[in-house]
Amino acid sequence: MTHEPAQRGIPPDPWDDLRAHTQARLALGRAGAALPTAELLRFGLAHAQARDAVHIPLDAEALAAQLQAQGCATLPVHSAAPDRATYLLRPDLGRRLCDADAQALRASSANGTTSIDLLLVVADGLSSLAVARQAPPLIDAIRQQAPAGWQLGPVVIAQQARVALGDEVGALLGASLVAVLIGERPGLSSPDSLGIYLTWHPQVGCHDAQRNCISNVRPEGLPPAAAAARLWWLCQEARQLGLTGVGLKDRSDAVTLAADQGGDAAQLR
Repeated sequence: MTHEPAQRGIPPDPWDDLRAHTQARLALGRAGAALPTAELLRFGLAHAQARDAVHIPLDAEALAAQLQAQGCATLPVHSAAPDRATYLLRPDLGRRLCDADAQALRASSANGTTSIDLLLVVADGLSSLAVARQAPPLIDAIRQQAPAGWQLGPVVIAQQARVALGDEVGALLGASLVAVLIGERPGLSSPDSLGIYLTWHPQVGCHDAQRNCISNVRPEGLPPAAAAARLWWLCQEARQLGLTGVGLKDRSDAVTLAADQGGDAAQLR
């Protein structure tokens, strides 16, 4: 974030040092009883970026091409919400596949023989900008850090999708775990934040208490490599415990710290 240079004869603002370390809107100053013009314009820009993140459609074909260039097989699906306006008004439709894609996945699963340990579902959610920016580097990091013996399925690219859509997709493809990489609701300083929702043995009707969430995946928040490491830690713990959600506490940071200090990481599980 940039700020107006100090004018001659005006003492420096003591809040400048703090503002250099955060994108939060604090100590904005005032012009009479209102905000300074510069801050009002910045707020308007941030609000417009957040609205754009919600409403601009995901370029699913471009994303698929980018992921295929990384060596990923991709599979496009669409929710039961036919368009963006319906998606925003009817969250329930965003949680289920359209009939045609549900039938196609059911047929694909019946003909397939390869088991899937972890299925990645990329969903536009409430920020197509987050998906376009963060999903490719995150998926690349996930694939590079994959533990030996883990089978990844094709990357499913879901449009007009909510988190729970991954439950139906994962169940139809027979995945042990599904990780939904979804655009989070944009904030006024973070229109491009991606979230990861991990669910063990996904089935239609799973609730949020059965999931683990990794939030704020972006360079200014949790970088892709760190997010991938946390996801794989949760995946391995989920396999061992046979669950995700409130029963699986994310102790990945503590285990990393214990290992760095020569402690017994197993005691922290």
